[in-house]
Amino acid sequence: MPPGTSFLKRKGLSVHLSSRQLEEKMVKVLYAATNNALKDTSVLKSETVFLEKPRNEAHGDYAASVAMRLAKVAHENPRKLGEAILEDFKAHLKDHDLETLVEDAKVEGPGFLNFKLSQKALSDILFEIRNEDETFGHTKSAKPRKVLVEFVSANPTGPLTIAHGRQAALGDSLVRILKAHGCDAQAEYYNNDVGVQIRLLGESLYARCLEHSGKEATLPEQGYRGEYLKTLAEELLQKKGDAWLDNAEEALEQCQGYAREEILKTIKKDLEDFNVQFDRFYSQEALDKSGEVEKTLEDLKQHKAIYEKEGAVWFRSTSFGDDKDRVVVKSDSSYTYLMPDIAYHRDKFHRGFQEIVDILGPDHHGYIARLKGSQEALGYDPSHIRIIIAQLVTLYEGKKQLKMSTRAGEFVTLRELLENVGKDAARYFFLLRNADTHLDFDLELAKSHTPNNPVFYIQYAHARVSSINRMLLEKGVKVDLTDPPVELLKSQEEVRVLRHLRMFPKAVAASANQLEPHILGEYLEKLAALFHQFYQKHRVITDDLGLTAARILLVNAIQIVTRNGLSLLGVSAPESM
Repeated sequence: MPPGTSFLKRKGLSVHLSSRQLEEKMVKVLYAATNNALKDTSVLKSETVFLEKPRNEAHGDYAASVAMRLAKVAHENPRKLGEAILEDFKAHLKDHDLETLVEDAKVEGPGFLNFKLSQKALSDILFEIRNEDETFGHTKSAKPRKVLVEFVSANPTGPLTIAHGRQAALGDSLVRILKAHGCDAQAEYYNNDVGVQIRLLGESLYARCLEHSGKEATLPEQGYRGEYLKTLAEELLQKKGDAWLDNAEEALEQCQGYAREEILKTIKKDLEDFNVQFDRFYSQEALDKSGEVEKTLEDLKQHKAIYEKEGAVWFRSTSFGDDKDRVVVKSDSSYTYLMPDIAYHRDKFHRGFQEIVDILGPDHHGYIARLKGSQEALGYDPSHIRIIIAQLVTLYEGKKQLKMSTRAGEFVTLRELLENVGKDAARYFFLLRNADTHLDFDLELAKSHTPNNPVFYIQYAHARVSSINRMLLEKGVKVDLTDPPVELLKSQEEVRVLRHLRMFPKAVAASANQLEPHILGEYLEKLAALFHQFYQKHRVITDDLGLTAARILLVNAIQIVTRNGLSLLGVSAPESM
């Protein structure tokens, strides 16, 4: 059933108002009350009246700052204005069928308006969750915003590291969350499959092939030294023998192509096993051959955004907030890495994406101004480009910090991490903090089956509900879950759960709008804590069939929300643990 609709199970049973409907009704009445309380109604704008969650749960379920926002421009005392608004608000609750849903409304502090919902209003969320099931928390949009999220985009020069793993978990979760928020979101991997790094990769593999064949070999100074190249060399020689190594030019070309293709296969397999999905892998080589780079350069010229100096072509990035202008075509007529990137992002807009999200590594802070500036120079709105910098991950094994360097060959791969702690723990731990915060990854905690491990704690809540339902069947207890007496859910622990369940759609929306999946993780951790607190103090299956039915509905709602939230983070929801 679509969100925002009221629902009847069948004739004669209770009508349950959805959380969205209730909030919309309250805002409507609050707006009218504010209009009636103001002496000068010209200062009232529709966007001024909204409800939010109070910072302190003791203040109720909703808060509004409308009186404080309008007091100065309306030349009125904020507290007195708030009192006038609430007086009118309360007078019209019955007219809008809200009398039994809003239990109390008060003016607090300098003029905050706080609203407390009734137990009926809180418990109605259980029916909404049951009816919407896997779509609870999702937003439907008639015209979904088209968003492209580009992430990982590691050069195909070696296996993915745990640094790439953080970007992968972040990007894939964001795509899932944006889709749940009503966006047409797509995931893309930019495969930088040409250039200096690919040439060095080919030279490095060629050296390993020579070495494996007992011939004299020297690794390039800036080449790649990982053990994975020795493995590739063995595989290639088994397939082709070693006679072809004598023609250095041809051998280098074959080594380059083989390494590039095989490493990309490994990257795709690692991502698949990490539950990360891409809509497309975008090839830079294909971009270069398409002529789009040259067209983009010509467009920059038409917009007077480039100039020539010292035999090179420069982009006027200082005109767009960069600290200096940047070379896009070197004096030898080759492109710098920036020029294909400009063409690539221009192509994103050409493909109809209204918002572009790039997840970049920690060494890309200085790249933001020139990238956004290049698109502004081409006539696109730079505010439609959102850059997320994923900070470094430090992995600890005991007290030893493990180092990572692709060329030096000393790194921890994503594959090793998956084999060590598993997909679920790896994904969740990568999402524990803001992307722009350095992350210390605790291997021992990630593997532990204790309440201190957040992903275990959340999954255990889901599994425990399944256990309760199995116990209900085993005991042969038959309860009517059609319209149970949810008014019996009055304990402090039950009310806290009800209040938190209502906030799930807002947690999804906040994660989508702020591009921060950790918000959703924090929500799930609190839900798990509230569930475990409830379970420790109250029996779900009791001698009172009505109370049992109400509590079964409650714990099943917790399970649905937990499952939905974990799914948006790409983490499984086990039935038993």
